Amino acid sequence: MSMSRLLFITQKVDKDDDVLGVYHRWIDELAKKVEQISVICLYQGRTELPINVQVFSLRKEYGSNRWSRVFLFYKYIWILRKDYSSVFVHMNPIYILLGGLFWKLSGKRILFWYNHPFGNITARIGIALADKVFCTSPYSFSARYKKTSLMPAGIDTVFFKRDPNITRKENRILYLGRISLIKNIDCLIEAAKILEQKRMEFEFLIVGSPSSDMDKIYEKRLRVVAKDLINSGRIVFRLSVPHNKTPEIYNSSGIFVNLTPAGSFDKTILEAMASELLILVSNRAFGNILGEELGRLCLFEENNVLDLVGKIKLLLALDPAKKLELGGQLRETVVQHHCLAKLLTALAAELA
Repeated sequence: MSMSRLLFITQKVDKDDDVLGVYHRWIDELAKKVEQISVICLYQGRTELPINVQVFSLRKEYGSNRWSRVFLFYKYIWILRKDYSSVFVHMNPIYILLGGLFWKLSGKRILFWYNHPFGNITARIGIALADKVFCTSPYSFSARYKKTSLMPAGIDTVFFKRDPNITRKENRILYLGRISLIKNIDCLIEAAKILEQKRMEFEFLIVGSPSSDMDKIYEKRLRVVAKDLINSGRIVFRLSVPHNKTPEIYNSSGIFVNLTPAGSFDKTILEAMASELLILVSNRAFGNILGEELGRLCLFEENNVLDLVGKIKLLLALDPAKKLELGGQLRETVVQHHCLAKLLTALAAELA
């Protein structure tokens, strides 16, 4: 075991969160490789973490305002200053903006995970102050910097796997994730309209919830556009589910679709692959991951509805044996290159 002591800063620590619950698992497993982890989070939900992990919330779950959160942040990084030698900031660069000078003067190493297609001035400052930067996508904004290392995505392949006890609905096409404009779900609805016109047998299951006011407006617009398809049962909207319920949804579906552009690296795609679910993605970062045959079947041109429709028809028409073969290949790709164990080994090496 490395004797590193780590300050881990992240948005939310909640085992049940539909999107961010995965990072509870990261902390749980990383605790096995370091002496101690102190976690500062904006929001704390249900946690079940080892004895060498302490969680300090900025109390958004209790309605804290911005200034009280800033006060708590400075309080925590000061009172914990002897309890960590490295700081790992996950995604949100504002924390480096707030604490970077203190950490630099205190001799703390700053590690920054930033995996996003765009970078504002705050992100640029965060990257400048960080000693090391990590991302999973070669198209991430942060990938252009020399101090950046490409990392495995960290998928729990023991948790996400094929469950033979769950019947797979081969004609169910799944989107699972946050309802947001950047996810291009409107393209999925346009594809559904074309498939309906062609009298194809299918069901689109859209699982997720909006998280901002703009996202709520976007969701309402999607429901209006999809009204006829919703009424006919071709499109089903479901609210987001706890993280531990997602394997069941993957396993009950036939195809997983993700329309997020390159630069992001949605872990839901890799979770679906680990569950041996056929995928369709427009993120060109997956070109190198999938290889020639899988890429030909599973990649479609970004925002090209007709190309998406063509690939859906192609996958639906595959015989069952071929689907099983491809599902096995997709899982093996995740196990070999993006499993949680590989990520934690790489992070632990950076902390040593």
